[in-house]
Amino acid sequence: MSQTEKLEPLRAVIARYGLAADKRLGQNFLLDSQLLNRIARVPGDLENTSVYEVGPGPGGLTRALLSVGAHVTAVERDRRCLPALEELSLLFPEKLQIISGDAMTVDEAQILGKDIHIVANLPYNVGTALLIRWLTVKTWYPWWRSLTLMFQKEVAERITAKVGSEHYGRLSVLAQWRSQAKLSFTVHRSAFVPPPKVTSAIVHLTPKAQPEQTSLATLEKVTAAAFNQRRKMLRQSLKNTEGAMEALEAIGIESSRRPETLSVEEFVAIARHLDSSAPKAA
Repeated sequence: MSQTEKLEPLRAVIARYGLAADKRLGQNFLLDSQLLNRIARVPGDLENTSVYEVGPGPGGLTRALLSVGAHVTAVERDRRCLPALEELSLLFPEKLQIISGDAMTVDEAQILGKDIHIVANLPYNVGTALLIRWLTVKTWYPWWRSLTLMFQKEVAERITAKVGSEHYGRLSVLAQWRSQAKLSFTVHRSAFVPPPKVTSAIVHLTPKAQPEQTSLATLEKVTAAAFNQRRKMLRQSLKNTEGAMEALEAIGIESSRRPETLSVEEFVAIARHLDSSAPKAA
């Protein structure tokens, strides 16, 4: 009998430990083993690779990751879930490391090292903040190898939106500047316990080379100014951004365009021009 076959049904584990989902922690437990196995396959072959999981709860996705041979480091804020995770650790010796704590305060690069796959059914209340944190690490190429993350469908659409679409915005530009972002599949609300009010989706991101001489801070400044007034022309939304009008003219971008019509490459070109024309420190 394999280790997977020895696993007690997840519903039984939840009942035994009284693990009702806590709305304050953004918890919605995913119990469908076929769906969990599908998520674990999104990054590709994980056998003998290192995986970081945030918010494992009672361990549904953790089981799927361990079953495909991954070495999992899981950080869980809810101490009620730790005994259930410890059971998994005993069943899969030396395969599961459990960290009791808040993912927003964990120094992942120091604890995990490099070439880490992050796979997580992220708590909705911190999902976007964690993604931005992972996309804005100071040293690029990053310590993570891929991100396979659960979001509300609306957030997933913003991450992967194409230029010109209603969902295209700051998060789209940031994610697609630094990674290849793909919406893998959607997950109906009925798959969760308790069911959330919205449909969810799995997004898969892999890092790509950062454009040279492009400052993250400048790119964020430009996109923030542009999309804060996304219905207005660039001449209006960027008028208070020093050097932006000159950058548009130099690059050949019409100031009458609206921000949702600019590609990621055009936003990067604006940021690069601003950086190259900024006064150099003495």
